[in-house]
Amino acid sequence: MTALGRAGQPRVFDEAPELTDVPLRIRRVTAEDVLSVAGAAVASLGLTWLLFERVLPFSGAFGFWLCWYVLFIVFFLAVAGLQWNSLVVRDKTMGVLVSTGGIFASAVVVEQIAYSIVRGLPAISHLNFWTTTQATTAPLSPLSVGGVVHAAVGSLEQLALATLWSVPLGILAALFLSEVGGRMERPVRTIVNAMTALPSIVAGLLIYAVVILALGYPRSGFAASLAIAIIMLPTVTRAAEVVLRVVPGTLREASFALGSSHWRTVWNVILPTARSGLTTAVVLAMARGIGETAPVLLTAGLNTGMNANPFTGLQETLPTFIITNILDYGQFTTYLERAFGAGFALMLVVVVLFAIARFVGGGRPGELSGRQLRKIKREEARS
Repeated sequence: MTALGRAGQPRVFDEAPELTDVPLRIRRVTAEDVLSVAGAAVASLGLTWLLFERVLPFSGAFGFWLCWYVLFIVFFLAVAGLQWNSLVVRDKTMGVLVSTGGIFASAVVVEQIAYSIVRGLPAISHLNFWTTTQATTAPLSPLSVGGVVHAAVGSLEQLALATLWSVPLGILAALFLSEVGGRMERPVRTIVNAMTALPSIVAGLLIYAVVILALGYPRSGFAASLAIAIIMLPTVTRAAEVVLRVVPGTLREASFALGSSHWRTVWNVILPTARSGLTTAVVLAMARGIGETAPVLLTAGLNTGMNANPFTGLQETLPTFIITNILDYGQFTTYLERAFGAGFALMLVVVVLFAIARFVGGGRPGELSGRQLRKIKREEARS
């Protein structure tokens, strides 16, 4: 920029620097944090070994690691108290507790998957395990004969039907509890909470008594899907209600201020905002429903062959495949290996479901998806 000075000479002013937003990292791991955690872990491990092996008559792996964890927290408190004030010590201690809890939970999941892979590796390494059924498998048949494809098809079909029955009802019930309420809110909430603690065998007995015995419908995958839907329904309802209540009230107020009706606000504002959380609620219910065994045994029975029609005939699932292989033929090594292989297949199905839900659900609430960002760019280019 230029301007005239007192003598009429132009003066040059520097351009104002462009201001940019720099993200501020609220939490940052420093060298002191790492050394404090490492020192407390090593010191507690050494003291635990000394107590278990030399001083006290203790034994057992579980007791060893439990004692180590307690001493680790105590040592970290002592080390942190020498460096920071009480407020920082409490904050860092809670951070260590939450972090170690997440690590332990992840370690348990990894251990279960790894154990199933190791025990079932002789079975899952054969291609026929993924492509054939148990129809021609005898107790002394080798692992090159028989598979779990019929059980996988049964599990997926029953889960799909159960999701079709339970998810709309669960989300509608959650919308009623969070958006409508009224006199019926308390009874509905009480019933949902009671159904959460309902044993799965009760759901199977209900469908067996009402649908199979009273109405005369044969045992099938459809009957099993009804029992699984009863089990999934309270999980979907409770989780969806929590997600819907997290949606900021200012969004509702803004929608009402623009003249929208209640149902349009729910459809165009609340549900899209809570999409990611609702997807997680659905997947949690699906993960619970796919592992049920007792209600499926009562309503769908067992079938070593392929039955791709869930509305007629007996149909087997991965959980029932596992339990029958262990209880009926557990004395045969090949059947145990097939059971562990089916357990790995079941966990693989759950992982795939979570991956699909993560893709469908999108990012965090309010975060635009890639498709929405591309649409905005196209509209900007047109204008």
